[in-house]
Amino acid sequence: MAIYGFHSSHEQVHPAELLKAVVRAEQAGFAAAMSSDHFSPWSERQGHSGFAWSWLGAALQATGLPFGVVNAPGQRYHPAIIAQAIGTLGAMFPGRFWAALGTGEASNEHITGERWPRKEVRTARLRECVDVIRALLAGEEVSHDGLVTVDRARLWSRPETPPALFGAAVSVPTARWCAEWADGLITVNAPVGTLREIAAAYREAGGRGKLALQVHLSWAESREQAEAIAHDQWRSNVFRPPVCWDVETAELFDVVSEKVSPSQVAEVVNVSDDLGWHAARLHEYAELGFEEIYLHHVGQEQSAFIDAFGAKVLPQLR
Repeated sequence: MAIYGFHSSHEQVHPAELLKAVVRAEQAGFAAAMSSDHFSPWSERQGHSGFAWSWLGAALQATGLPFGVVNAPGQRYHPAIIAQAIGTLGAMFPGRFWAALGTGEASNEHITGERWPRKEVRTARLRECVDVIRALLAGEEVSHDGLVTVDRARLWSRPETPPALFGAAVSVPTARWCAEWADGLITVNAPVGTLREIAAAYREAGGRGKLALQVHLSWAESREQAEAIAHDQWRSNVFRPPVCWDVETAELFDVVSEKVSPSQVAEVVNVSDDLGWHAARLHEYAELGFEEIYLHHVGQEQSAFIDAFGAKVLPQLR
C-alpha cells in the first residue's frame, strides 16, 4: 500500500507556519513528509523561501515522520556541505531522512554569480556531486578535480547507515539516467501515460528502491475557489523545461505567466472541490506503482486542506 505524505512548500508559507502545518499533518494521519529547497519563490505572490536545512532539523524533532528534501548540489551548494547536512540529519534521526538530487533551476542558483551551465553540463556536474556525496557518507576522505572541486574532505559525524539518495526526474531520459546511481526516484504529477513511461524507464534500466511522486493539487469548498487558489499561486509553474529551468527571478516568472489561464493551470494541478475525485486520482497514481505520494496543496493556507484530506481522503486510500 502506498504511503501518503505532506509536501512542505517553503516558497509559499512562512517557515514557522509551515512547521505548525507539518505537525498538524501528522496528527491528521499523513504518514510522511517532504520539503522543497529553494532560495527564491516561483512568484512574488508566493512571498516566502525559508532555508530548508535548518527547518528540517526542527521538523524532524517536532514530529515522528520520515522526511525527504529535493536538493541541487553543485552551484549554490558545494557537495561536501550537502553531504555534511545529509549526514548530520541521518545521524540525529536514523532511518527517517532521505534526499533527492537534481540539476536545479537558475532561479535558485544564479545568486552565486556563476554562469548557469547548459543542461548537459549540469547533468555531468550532478553525477560528480553524487559520487562525492556517497563517498563522504561512506567515511572516505575525498579529493576531486572536475566540474566541482573537493580538497581532502571528510565527514566526522555520520549515520551508521547512509540515507537514501533519490534521483529527481521529470522526463523518461532522465529517469533512465537516474537508474545508474539512485536509491529511488521522485517525479511530479503529469498525465497518467507520462508517469507510466517514467516509472517504466527507471525500472527497466535497473532502477532500485522506491518510486515517489509529488502531487500538486488545489482543493476548496467550491470549484471556483479551488480554481482561484491554483491560478493565483501556481500559474507561474505551468512552463515546461527549459523555461522553468532557465528563468532567473520571481519577477520574471510573474511577467511570463501574466496570460496563463485557469485551464492551463489545471493541466499541471489537480483542481477540484470533490474530495472523492481527489482520492480517485491519488489511488490511480498508486496503481502505477508509486509507493510514496506527497500531497502539495498549492494554496498558502494549509489547515483546511490538511483537516479535510485527513478526515475524508486518507481513510479512502487505506
